[in-house]
Amino acid sequence: MSDRCSNSGFAFFSGMVLGAAIGGLIGLLYAPEPGEETRKKVSEKTKEISDDLLDRFDDLKENVNEILGEVKKTGNQVIADVKRPLKKG
Repeated sequence: MSDRCSNSGFAFFSGMVLGAAIGGLIGLLYAPEPGEETRKKVSEKTKEISDDLLDRFDDLKENVNEILGEVKKTGNQVIADVKRPLKKG
C-alpha cells in the first residue's frame, strides 16, 4: 500500500513539474517580448523551479529520515522482545 501511495505522489509531482514546464514554454513562444527580456524571464523561472524542487527534495529527505528512525526504533524493540525470553531460558 505504501508503494502505491508513494508512486502516486511521485507521479502527481512529476506531472505537475512537467505541466509547469510545458506551460512556461508555450507562454514564452507566444510572448511578444524582445529576446533579452525573454531570456531573463526564462532564467528567473528556471531558478524558481529549481529552488522549489530543492525545497521539496529537502522535505522528502526529512520524511525519509523520520521513517527510517521509526523503523530502527521498532526494529530495536522487536530484537529486545525476542532476546528477553531467550535470556530466561
